[in-house]
Amino acid sequence: MTLVRPMTALRSAGSAIRLAAKGFAIGAAGLIPGVSGGTLALVLGIYEDLVEAIRKASDPETLKALLGRRWRSLTERLSWQLLLPVGLGALTAVVTISHFMERLLETYPVQVEAFFLGLVAASMVVVARKVHRWSIRLVAGFALGTAAALLLMDLTPAETPNTLWMLFLSGAVAKCAMVLPGISGAFVLVIFGQYQYALSAVTQRDVLGVLMILVGAVVGLVTFAQVLGWLFRRQRDLTLAVLGGLILGSLWKLWPWREAVEGPSELLAKEVNVLPGAWTPEVTVAVVLALIGFVVVVTLGWDRRTETEH
Repeated sequence: MTLVRPMTALRSAGSAIRLAAKGFAIGAAGLIPGVSGGTLALVLGIYEDLVEAIRKASDPETLKALLGRRWRSLTERLSWQLLLPVGLGALTAVVTISHFMERLLETYPVQVEAFFLGLVAASMVVVARKVHRWSIRLVAGFALGTAAALLLMDLTPAETPNTLWMLFLSGAVAKCAMVLPGISGAFVLVIFGQYQYALSAVTQRDVLGVLMILVGAVVGLVTFAQVLGWLFRRQRDLTLAVLGGLILGSLWKLWPWREAVEGPSELLAKEVNVLPGAWTPEVTVAVVLALIGFVVVVTLGWDRRTETEH
C-alpha cells in the first residue's frame, strides 16, 4: 500500500511530461508558415480534448466560479492537468527555438517545407480514420474545406502598419486560424503583413509587442473555441470532414518549389508552384524528408483510437 501514492505521482508526472512534449511540437509547428498547430494536435490525439478544455475554461459557468471564489469548482472546470503542460510546452517552443526555426527556414527552405508537406499530407489519413462513416454530405464538407483553404492560400499579403493594435488584431485572427487544422496561424500573420514583425518581437524580446500578440491570441482562442466546441458536440463527423479538407487545401502552400510573380511591390509579390527543373541531390533530400514526415505521422496515428466523443 505504501507504493500506491508514489506510483500515482510518477504516472501523473509522466503524463504531464508527455503532454508538455506534445505542446512543444504544436508550438514549433505553429512557427512555420503553412503549418497549423491544430494539425499536430489532431495527429497527437489531443485536439478535441484541447478544444473542449478551452471552451469550458472560457464559458460563463467558469467565470461565475471565479467571481464566486468557488475554487474547487473552478479547478475542476479548468482542466489544468491538460492545459497547463500543453500551454507551457508550446510557449517553451516559441521562446527557445524561434531563432533556430528562423535560420532553418532561411538556409534550408525547400527541405523544411518538404518535411512538413509529408507530415501534413499524412494528417489527412489520421483525420479520415476519425470519421465514423463517410457520406455524400461529408464528402461535400470535405470539398468545401479544401476550396476554403485554397482561397485563403491565394490571398495576397497586405501592407499594414506595424503598430500594437495591429499586432493584437493579427494575434487574435491568427490564433483562431491556428486552432483549425490545415490553417496556419503563421500564414495568417503573413497575410496580415505582420509575420516578420511578430517574429522579430519574439526573437528581440520586445515584451510589449509579445504581450499584445499573446492578449490577442487569448481573445481569439477563447472566442473561437466556443464555436468549434459547439460544432463538435452537434456535428462531429461533418466538422472533421471540413477540417480534413482544410488540411488538403493547405498542401498547396507547403509545396517546396515556387517561383516569384511580380507584384506592385516586393511585399505584395506572389509565388506560384512549379515542378523542380531537374532531379538534383536537393530534390532527393526533399523527397526523402517528405516521406519521413509522412511515415512519422501515420505511425503516430495508426494505432491511436479516435478521440473521445462529446
